[in-house]
Amino acid sequence: MKKEVIERFISYAQMDTQSNEDNETCPSTPGQMVLAHKLVEELKEIGMDEVQVDEHGYVMATLPANTEKDVPTIGFLAHLDTATDFTGTNVKPQIVENYDGKDIILNKELNVVLSTASFPELTEYKGHTLITTDGTTLLGADNKAGIAEIMTAMNYLLQHPEIKHGKIRVAFTPDEEIGRGPHKFDVAAFNASYAYTVDGGPLGELEYESFNAASAKISVYGVNVHPGTAKGKMIHSAKIAMALHLRLPAEEAPEFTDGYDGFYHLSSIEGTPEFSKLQYIIRDFDREKFEARKAFLSAIVDEFKSIHGEENIVLEMKDQYYNMREKIEPVRHIVDIAHEAMENLNITPIIRPIRGGTDGSQLSYMGLPTPNIFTGGENFHGKFEYASADNMEKAVNVIVEIAKLFEQKA
Repeated sequence: MKKEVIERFISYAQMDTQSNEDNETCPSTPGQMVLAHKLVEELKEIGMDEVQVDEHGYVMATLPANTEKDVPTIGFLAHLDTATDFTGTNVKPQIVENYDGKDIILNKELNVVLSTASFPELTEYKGHTLITTDGTTLLGADNKAGIAEIMTAMNYLLQHPEIKHGKIRVAFTPDEEIGRGPHKFDVAAFNASYAYTVDGGPLGELEYESFNAASAKISVYGVNVHPGTAKGKMIHSAKIAMALHLRLPAEEAPEFTDGYDGFYHLSSIEGTPEFSKLQYIIRDFDREKFEARKAFLSAIVDEFKSIHGEENIVLEMKDQYYNMREKIEPVRHIVDIAHEAMENLNITPIIRPIRGGTDGSQLSYMGLPTPNIFTGGENFHGKFEYASADNMEKAVNVIVEIAKLFEQKA
């Protein structure tokens, strides 16, 4: 099982599937569709039923029930795309066998080192098989580790019919990293009572709370004049943009928050005297505080409009998803089953809120309650990303155990 999940993961990781929020197509990049078709072929090869991919890159398949019991249909989901924060082109995964607990040289030529000083949790992986980057790209464990784990689990159940389970649906979705994963997901066609995203991080993560989330883009228009004759004429949009940003509370940013703290995150900035653009994500677990954050940013923009002109500053803000806890609490037993599955496998469940996005946030509000379980990855979205193959194997076992428990409790 460990060998299989490694091989599947590496084959997926080497494919460039970064999403692109500037493209309105679905999927937003062609590489995601290439991976979707690859998965369709692999699902057919292992013997899954009702395998299909639609024109938007959503892959679905069925593992039929092998029990006479009336078991709720459950689903497992992962996403095809990788993050936009760092390049995912030409990913070259490296395998570190029997990790010795010391610094890992990812790229000697570029002096890129995955160090225990910067990432002290590394020492907890001594003896594990680690999969790392080569120091020049992200790895894509978010979420190709999840894909590999679901595929391996389904293959295992098909090869072991003595393990009784109800009907299981799997799905692989595009564009999760840009917040569009569930936008064209057909919940009715998926036809599951409950689902789990396999999209978490370290061993034991079990999450059913997420941020309330919004995006905001602020465009600032100025007037550029030669600096030698600019007095009284130039309106410097970049300086206005910087002043606007500084009105936000500095301590309410990702680098200063954790747990249940919300934040404003300046995800990108570009500017010239003529035109500048600020892009933010706004996050809070509490719905009232979330609404207050949006109102505060709007009030700042209105203030700057009154100074610099209504037409010169434009705010585009939209909600992305809401805290899925509201939809999962009424069916809390699905969290309890995942918790029990981990304990049965001697894995300590770690229940904590997701400080990020997952398709489950939107799917839960679309009628499919969907908590999130771990993949075994760390340091997502950058060159220091890595995954433990040992913990990926444990994620496979958790998927199998969840399927067993639903059948046993029916």
